[in-house]
Amino acid sequence: MIIFISGSATEFYLLGFHGSKELHDILFATFFFLYSVTVMGNMVIIVIVCVDKRLQSPMYFFLGHLSVLEILITSVAVPLMLWGLLLPGMQAMSLTACSAQLYLYLSLGTSELVLIGAMAVDRYVAVCNPLRYNIIMDSHTCIWVVIVSWVFGFLFQIWPVYATFQLTFCKSNVIDHFLCDRGQLLKLSCDDSLFTEFILFLMAIFIIVGSLIPTIISYTYIISTILKIPSASGRRKAFSTCASHFTFVVIGYRTCLFLYYNRVVSLMVLVVTPFLNPFIFTLRNDKFIEAFRDVMKRCSLYISNCCTFL
Repeated sequence: MIIFISGSATEFYLLGFHGSKELHDILFATFFFLYSVTVMGNMVIIVIVCVDKRLQSPMYFFLGHLSVLEILITSVAVPLMLWGLLLPGMQAMSLTACSAQLYLYLSLGTSELVLIGAMAVDRYVAVCNPLRYNIIMDSHTCIWVVIVSWVFGFLFQIWPVYATFQLTFCKSNVIDHFLCDRGQLLKLSCDDSLFTEFILFLMAIFIIVGSLIPTIISYTYIISTILKIPSASGRRKAFSTCASHFTFVVIGYRTCLFLYYNRVVSLMVLVVTPFLNPFIFTLRNDKFIEAFRDVMKRCSLYISNCCTFL
């Protein structure tokens, strides 16, 4: 381990995963598979939402942007993590690269939480006020919701990342993680960072609770409205419109609440949740499956015509 007696680190070393070379090979194969499926699955969602007119609705518009965020979040750290699994020893990372990775990771995560909260409100309007849904959730509103979620995420995380890297990292320059984790960075600081840590903690709670409150309120009204529907088929149909989002919310917030504890939770956020996203939102969605089949038929027909022409 590299120790600093004075001055601040200008380069960090990521410990990554402990274990033998054989274990690293297994982890590499597993995470590479999950990452590949994550990128391809979310790309399929983005393409289908863009090309099929039947999916030109607020729910699928938000889903497309959620898929973009999932691809970006997992791409911020997973490729570097995979590269680290192939290399012997620790992985070097400059101070600039570390700050950039942390900023992108936190900003994209914040934008996703804001968007998830907006999607909950969208489901509330769809279930509880269906007659005015198209008026309330028009294209203008949807575009502004997406713009605000992206801009807010990137603006909100400027100060937390700046404050983190104003600290002096003189205890060590070895990060016991596979990414540039803020919790690990704070452990390396030899400054009195208690107040800074408290402010950063409050800001993180503000984001999580701020997006969770509209989600809880929305689903309280949604469940109340669904229970008032007299027929069982009507209740199932109403719940099916928000079941995917509700499942994603449960998984997403459970991992966020324990985000600063260990590598396993970070893997949930970076690998598992983005991997599950395409399956959660599409497997039981008949409308999306039908659109996917039609797009595949058109692609195969186009390829067939090109082959015939050649």
